[in-house]
Amino acid sequence: MARRRAHQYVSLPAASLALVLAATACGDDNTSDALQVWIMEGTNPDASAFFDAANEAFTEETGMDVEVEFVPWADAQDKISTAIAGGTVPDVIELGTTFTPEYAAAGALHDLSGYIDDPSRFHQEMYEMGVVDDAAYGVPWYASIRSIIYRKDIFEEHGHEEPTSWEELRETALDLAEAEEDMIVFPVPGQAQYSVMPWIWGGGGELAVQEPDGTWTSTVDSPEGRAGVEFFTGLALEDGLSTTGAVNWNEIDVMESLSDEKSIMAISNSSNPKAILEANPDLEGKLGAFVLPGRESGYTDSFAGGSLLSVFEGTGNEEAGWRYVDMLTGTDLFDRWGEESGFFPAGVEQIETYAESDDPLVRPFATQLLDAGRSTPALPAWSQVEAEGVLVGMQQDILNGNATVDEATENAAATIERLLNEGA
Repeated sequence: MARRRAHQYVSLPAASLALVLAATACGDDNTSDALQVWIMEGTNPDASAFFDAANEAFTEETGMDVEVEFVPWADAQDKISTAIAGGTVPDVIELGTTFTPEYAAAGALHDLSGYIDDPSRFHQEMYEMGVVDDAAYGVPWYASIRSIIYRKDIFEEHGHEEPTSWEELRETALDLAEAEEDMIVFPVPGQAQYSVMPWIWGGGGELAVQEPDGTWTSTVDSPEGRAGVEFFTGLALEDGLSTTGAVNWNEIDVMESLSDEKSIMAISNSSNPKAILEANPDLEGKLGAFVLPGRESGYTDSFAGGSLLSVFEGTGNEEAGWRYVDMLTGTDLFDRWGEESGFFPAGVEQIETYAESDDPLVRPFATQLLDAGRSTPALPAWSQVEAEGVLVGMQQDILNGNATVDEATENAAATIERLLNEGA
């Protein structure tokens, strides 16, 4: 099974983090004969061979040894904050795209702008997640995107093709619900915020937009945003295409419902097909994927996540840290990591190659990433929005019947604006 990717943590406000940095900067004595690297655990099921090769190549080129430590995602925030407070940060670190702005704004990360010769070679939505005040504090490493995985064999059995609009999606699902009464046609999870975002964007709403005066406004509760949320939750509440238990499902639960042959189609991560087939080889040849259809036509935008590689400030090994980052993102190791992990290398050229693939479980996700991938607002306070589970709370309130779509979206928009504008 793929690892859990939910970044649930208590965010350290940037202002507080900056104070910690200021208090400990003079005592940071982390300069070492070996480059210290922290990588999040589980992206590549067996990363030891990859890093043995990477570290050997780096040592041969620079004469410097490398020590890699794998950090569980769930422990990352606390471990990083503790390391900053103690002046024991690593030289290089993998950070989720929503982590990076927070640490960059606090002054914890080294500005890489002067090293990156061609920013356009990276997926731009991801690249912008590492940019704060026109300085780049992270290099896109690998990317993931959410599209729809479906049971191709069941679609074919009942004469259905991939839907090209929201209404086609709904009508297909309703028909399959009658034909396959024992299966969940389309799970609507309550604890999967990245499964909710596409419908807000697809309806025409925005998570947050910056006004000319610098403040942030959320249009989740606009008529357009509400239309998207209402469509998605309506698949469960009005059409009965989900299951009541899904109110507590996260992305892993959704993936397991597919691998256990309980669901027909679902919004899923681009790394999931590989994990599903590993868990259930009987599904080989029975799965398909398609880009999230637009409301009327075209595509619906989906959250483009993944990780950046960053270099900590003040370790004394900033130059060597950049050379290691450049090696992972500028050599054949870039492609190798994608092949082994099931994620996309976060380079435009690499993603374009995948978008031309003959693999039906690869091409749609790559197309989604290139043509209809979006990121959350690239500002430090967004981590607090995720930490407080604003969109998850909105979704669960609606699915549990505790609030109408209007009430839940109004509350979510107000909370997003409060969190983003505090201290602005």
